[in-house]
Amino acid sequence: MKSVNLLLGVSGLLLSALTVSAVSLNISPNLQQFFSSDSSVSLSCVEDGRAADGWTVQRTSGGLTEDCTAGSGSLCVLGLSVPFGGRFWCESASGQRSEDVSIGVSDKGLILEIPALPVRTGCDVTLRCRRSSGQIVSAYFFVDGLHVGAESAAELVIRGVQRRDEGLYWCSTDTAGKSPQGSLRVRGLCCRLLVICPYCICSVLLVWICCSRNSGREPDLVLNTVGL
Repeated sequence: MKSVNLLLGVSGLLLSALTVSAVSLNISPNLQQFFSSDSSVSLSCVEDGRAADGWTVQRTSGGLTEDCTAGSGSLCVLGLSVPFGGRFWCESASGQRSEDVSIGVSDKGLILEIPALPVRTGCDVTLRCRRSSGQIVSAYFFVDGLHVGAESAAELVIRGVQRRDEGLYWCSTDTAGKSPQGSLRVRGLCCRLLVICPYCICSVLLVWICCSRNSGREPDLVLNTVGL
């Protein structure tokens, strides 16, 4: 019985950690920089993968703050026909706010394809340098003023991103100048780790319980937290 309590208790803690939710801003495509020749970008307020009722997408540009959503919904479809820059976030009727993101639209030169939303710790991130024609070009990549990666490459891949990888990134070429700066933010754990780790831990616990029973003794650690 102690073994069952142990396994159920740990499983309960893991499941509760995975089900913690909060309203956040979702962006599709998940990029900070666009050209005015691109089509559009969709922003929405979501909670547990679904539209968050009562929340709207707000934007600020040129010192003005306005509601970006249509009607009472939580979706904002942003046209990209003219250059602009602004910050966007989700806000409830009571004034609660999500973390904000920056989006910029350019009409010339280069842009850096970098995620607008924070990246999970442990995930891989790929940065690319793009022309307005849509062509991905070989470029030099920089972070906080320092050159990183190969001398010139079509992309910069950051494996298993960590907090130390945060900073201001941009790219440049010899012929087209440099892109605007984009901020890489890192939060939490990579989703694949969150999915794999609970199963690994439970598997180790099961093996430990079986070995303890075969040796004729019960595990001496009891963690009965079911129902917390």
